[in-house]
Amino acid sequence: MLYVVIGGSAGSFPVVTGLLASLDKNFPFPMFLCLHRLKNVRTGFVEALRLKSVLPVSEPYDREPVLRGHVYLAPANYHMYVTKSETISLSTEEVVNHSRPSIDITFSSAARSFGSKCVGILLSGANKDGALGMKAIKEAGGTAIVQSPDECQVRTMTTAAIKAADVDYILTGAQIISYLQKLKE
Repeated sequence: MLYVVIGGSAGSFPVVTGLLASLDKNFPFPMFLCLHRLKNVRTGFVEALRLKSVLPVSEPYDREPVLRGHVYLAPANYHMYVTKSETISLSTEEVVNHSRPSIDITFSSAARSFGSKCVGILLSGANKDGALGMKAIKEAGGTAIVQSPDECQVRTMTTAAIKAADVDYILTGAQIISYLQKLKE
Protein backbone atom coordinates (compact mmCIF):
# COMPACT_ATOMS: atom_id res chain seq x y z
CA MET A 1 0.00 0.00 0.00
CA LEU A 2 1.12 3.56 -0.70
CA TYR A 3 0.80 6.50 1.69
CA VAL A 4 0.29 9.99 0.25
CA VAL A 5 1.43 13.03 2.25
CA ILE A 6 0.68 16.52 0.99
CA GLY A 7 1.98 19.77 2.43
CA GLY A 8 1.18 23.34 1.56
CA SER A 9 0.72 26.86 2.78
CA ALA A 10 -0.14 30.14 1.08
CA GLY A 11 -1.74 29.42 -2.29
CA SER A 12 -2.13 25.66 -1.80
CA PHE A 13 -5.84 25.52 -0.93
CA PRO A 14 -7.13 25.73 -4.56
CA VAL A 15 -4.80 22.88 -5.59
CA VAL A 16 -5.85 20.73 -2.63
CA THR A 17 -9.57 21.26 -3.28
CA GLY A 18 -9.07 20.56 -6.98
CA LEU A 19 -7.19 17.39 -6.17
CA LEU A 20 -9.85 16.16 -3.72
CA ALA A 21 -12.60 16.94 -6.23
CA SER A 22 -10.80 14.91 -8.91
CA LEU A 23 -10.21 11.68 -6.99
CA ASP A 24 -12.91 9.06 -7.14
CA LYS A 25 -14.43 7.22 -4.17
CA ASN A 26 -12.27 4.15 -4.92
CA PHE A 27 -8.94 5.91 -4.30
CA PRO A 28 -7.26 3.12 -2.34
CA PHE A 29 -4.62 4.92 -0.28
CA PRO A 30 -4.66 7.00 2.88
CA MET A 31 -3.82 10.67 2.40
CA PHE A 32 -2.36 13.01 5.01
CA LEU A 33 -2.74 16.77 4.54
CA CYS A 34 -0.49 19.11 6.46
CA LEU A 35 -1.61 22.61 5.55
CA HIS A 36 -0.59 25.78 7.33
CA ARG A 37 -3.62 27.49 8.83
CA LEU A 38 -4.63 29.89 11.55
CA LYS A 39 -4.11 28.24 14.92
CA ASN A 40 -7.12 29.77 16.60
CA VAL A 41 -9.70 29.02 13.88
CA ARG A 42 -11.03 25.55 14.65
CA THR A 43 -13.93 25.24 12.22
CA GLY A 44 -14.59 25.74 8.55
CA PHE A 45 -11.39 24.36 7.02
CA VAL A 46 -12.16 20.64 7.17
CA GLU A 47 -15.79 21.36 6.27
CA ALA A 48 -14.67 23.20 3.11
CA LEU A 49 -12.52 20.21 2.10
CA ARG A 50 -15.41 17.79 2.72
CA LEU A 51 -17.58 19.75 0.29
CA LYS A 52 -15.06 19.06 -2.51
CA SER A 53 -14.19 15.45 -1.71
CA VAL A 54 -16.00 12.15 -2.26
CA LEU A 55 -13.44 10.62 0.10
CA PRO A 56 -14.02 10.98 3.84
CA VAL A 57 -12.02 13.91 5.26
CA SER A 58 -11.39 14.39 8.97
CA GLU A 59 -9.11 15.92 11.54
CA PRO A 60 -7.75 12.86 13.33
CA TYR A 61 -7.63 12.33 17.04
CA ASP A 62 -4.45 11.14 18.77
CA ARG A 63 -3.66 7.46 18.11
CA GLU A 64 -6.37 7.17 15.46
CA PRO A 65 -5.83 4.15 13.16
CA VAL A 66 -5.13 4.91 9.51
CA LEU A 67 -7.74 3.74 7.01
CA ARG A 68 -7.49 3.24 3.26
CA GLY A 69 -9.18 5.87 1.13
CA HIS A 70 -9.41 8.36 3.99
CA VAL A 71 -8.03 11.92 4.05
CA TYR A 72 -6.53 13.13 7.33
CA LEU A 73 -6.07 16.87 7.85
CA ALA A 74 -3.60 17.96 10.52
CA PRO A 75 -5.66 19.84 13.12
CA ALA A 76 -4.98 23.52 13.71
CA ASN A 77 -2.09 24.09 16.13
CA TYR A 78 -1.06 20.40 16.29
CA HIS A 79 1.87 18.59 14.70
CA MET A 80 0.74 15.38 12.97
CA TYR A 81 2.98 12.31 12.95
CA VAL A 82 2.20 9.06 11.14
CA THR A 83 3.60 5.89 12.66
CA LYS A 84 4.81 2.50 11.47
CA SER A 85 1.90 0.95 13.32
CA GLU A 86 -0.40 2.93 10.98
CA THR A 87 -1.73 5.30 13.59
CA ILE A 88 -1.65 9.09 13.81
CA SER A 89 0.01 10.88 16.69
CA LEU A 90 -0.70 14.52 17.53
CA SER A 91 1.62 16.83 19.41
CA THR A 92 1.79 20.41 20.67
CA GLU A 93 5.60 20.52 20.67
CA GLU A 94 7.32 23.77 19.75
CA VAL A 95 6.64 25.28 16.33
CA VAL A 96 8.94 24.24 13.48
CA ASN A 97 9.61 26.70 10.64
CA HIS A 98 7.18 29.10 12.31
CA SER A 99 4.45 26.47 11.91
CA ARG A 100 2.34 24.03 13.88
CA PRO A 101 1.42 21.83 12.13
CA SER A 102 4.81 21.50 10.49
CA ILE A 103 5.07 19.88 7.08
CA ASP A 104 8.64 18.78 7.87
CA ILE A 105 7.37 16.80 10.88
CA THR A 106 4.56 15.08 8.95
CA PHE A 107 6.76 14.33 5.93
CA SER A 108 9.72 13.07 8.03
CA SER A 109 7.51 10.79 10.12
CA ALA A 110 5.93 9.38 6.95
CA ALA A 111 9.39 8.79 5.46
CA ARG A 112 10.54 6.92 8.60
CA SER A 113 7.33 4.90 8.80
CA PHE A 114 6.68 4.03 5.16
CA GLY A 115 9.98 4.44 3.28
CA SER A 116 9.60 3.61 -0.41
CA LYS A 117 5.80 3.41 -0.03
CA CYS A 118 5.59 7.13 0.75
CA VAL A 119 4.55 9.65 -1.91
CA GLY A 120 5.27 13.22 -0.79
CA ILE A 121 3.75 16.23 -2.55
CA LEU A 122 4.71 19.79 -1.66
CA LEU A 123 2.59 22.71 -2.87
CA SER A 124 2.71 26.51 -2.85
CA GLY A 125 3.86 28.23 0.34
CA ALA A 126 5.68 31.18 1.85
CA ASN A 127 8.37 29.57 4.00
CA LYS A 128 10.81 26.66 3.77
CA ASP A 129 8.70 24.18 5.75
CA GLY A 130 8.58 20.88 3.89
CA ALA A 131 12.03 21.07 2.25
CA LEU A 132 13.76 18.88 4.85
CA GLY A 133 10.76 16.56 4.99
CA MET A 134 10.89 16.15 1.22
CA LYS A 135 14.59 15.33 1.50
CA ALA A 136 13.74 12.69 4.15
CA ILE A 137 11.12 11.12 1.87
CA LYS A 138 13.59 10.97 -1.00
CA GLU A 139 16.38 9.52 1.18
CA ALA A 140 13.96 6.84 2.47
CA GLY A 141 13.28 5.73 -1.12
CA GLY A 142 9.90 7.43 -1.44
CA THR A 143 8.62 9.55 -4.31
CA ALA A 144 9.14 13.32 -4.05
CA ILE A 145 6.81 15.60 -6.05
CA VAL A 146 6.86 19.40 -6.00
CA GLN A 147 4.34 21.76 -7.56
CA SER A 148 6.00 23.79 -10.31
CA PRO A 149 7.25 27.04 -8.74
CA ASP A 150 6.13 28.85 -11.91
CA GLU A 151 2.53 27.90 -11.09
CA CYS A 152 2.64 28.60 -7.35
CA GLN A 153 1.04 31.69 -5.86
CA VAL A 154 4.04 31.73 -3.49
CA ARG A 155 7.09 29.79 -4.67
CA THR A 156 9.35 29.92 -1.58
CA MET A 157 8.36 26.50 -0.25
CA THR A 158 8.65 24.59 -3.52
CA THR A 159 11.90 26.30 -4.51
CA ALA A 160 13.44 25.38 -1.12
CA ALA A 161 12.41 21.73 -1.58
CA ILE A 162 13.92 21.59 -5.07
CA LYS A 163 17.21 22.92 -3.65
CA ALA A 164 17.16 20.56 -0.64
CA ALA A 165 16.14 17.31 -2.33
CA ASP A 166 16.63 15.50 -5.60
CA VAL A 167 12.89 15.54 -6.31
CA ASP A 168 11.41 13.03 -8.73
CA TYR A 169 8.87 15.31 -10.38
CA ILE A 170 8.13 19.02 -10.73
CA LEU A 171 4.49 19.12 -11.85
CA THR A 172 1.62 21.52 -12.33
CA GLY A 173 -1.49 21.09 -10.20
CA ALA A 174 -3.24 19.34 -13.09
CA GLN A 175 -0.28 16.97 -13.53
CA ILE A 176 -0.27 16.17 -9.80
CA ILE A 177 -3.97 15.26 -10.03
CA SER A 178 -3.28 13.05 -13.07
CA TYR A 179 -0.37 11.37 -11.23
CA LEU A 180 -2.58 10.54 -8.23
CA GLN A 181 -5.43 9.28 -10.41
CA LYS A 182 -3.03 6.78 -12.02
CA LEU A 183 -1.61 5.35 -8.75
CA LYS A 184 -2.20 1.64 -8.43
CA GLU A 185 -1.61 -0.85 -5.66
